[in-house]
Amino acid sequence: MVADARTIAKADFIEGMAKGMAVLESFDTERQRLNATQAAERAGLTRAAARRHLLTLAHLGYLDSDGTHYWLSAKVLRFSGSYLASARLPRLLQPTLNRLAAQTRESFSAVVRDGDEVVIVARSAAVGGQRLMAYGLHLGARLPVHATSTGRVLLAALPRAEFSAWLKGRELPRLTPRTRVDHRSFREAIARVRADDHALASEEHELGVHALAVPLRNMQGRTVAALNVVASPERLAPEVMGRDLLPLLLDAARELRPLL
Repeated sequence: MVADARTIAKADFIEGMAKGMAVLESFDTERQRLNATQAAERAGLTRAAARRHLLTLAHLGYLDSDGTHYWLSAKVLRFSGSYLASARLPRLLQPTLNRLAAQTRESFSAVVRDGDEVVIVARSAAVGGQRLMAYGLHLGARLPVHATSTGRVLLAALPRAEFSAWLKGRELPRLTPRTRVDHRSFREAIARVRADDHALASEEHELGVHALAVPLRNMQGRTVAALNVVASPERLAPEVMGRDLLPLLLDAARELRPLL
């Protein structure tokens, strides 16, 4: 919300709406049920203000409540459903994702960055005998940008000064024993992605999940999304990956470029 406030005139910025959205966004996979005090802490509001927003959102049908705690209702899916039905990018990518999945029996996704997270905006349809459908990698899932192959591809696409500003003073949460949290090591990982033009993340976000990603660029050379595959460690061993999966991802990225 703060970023949006900087891009419009102060008189045009509706503070109340921004606060209401902050309360709505305070619900996530870690905290699915919140009371007024918890929502206030997560949204940066007073308890009284958070309570009013919670009551209003519940009245409008976006939250359910037992009188003390609140949680998201199914009505919030209207936003994601409308986006997926109308957004150009998912519709363009879906046929390619399905083709790759049918060809390899692996799971493919397209992802965009939203602040400190990446969001899955398109995902291959399941096919018979598909090897791996990782838990939590559903359409619309939000994942930490620092611990995912797609996140690293999208961070590597940032200008170096912008990436340094993003990383400065930031704590990188350790999600598994293999998550890179040291800034020097993380910078080296991003530099490697820039040099290789792909990223490999093994069990950094979730144990048992191994993923390979490449950037999706438009004709102007701007990275608009990342394309990834979730596969077994054997399929992502360097010699196998270079022979089987990486060429498929790179070819798909080249084919999609004129459409993006």
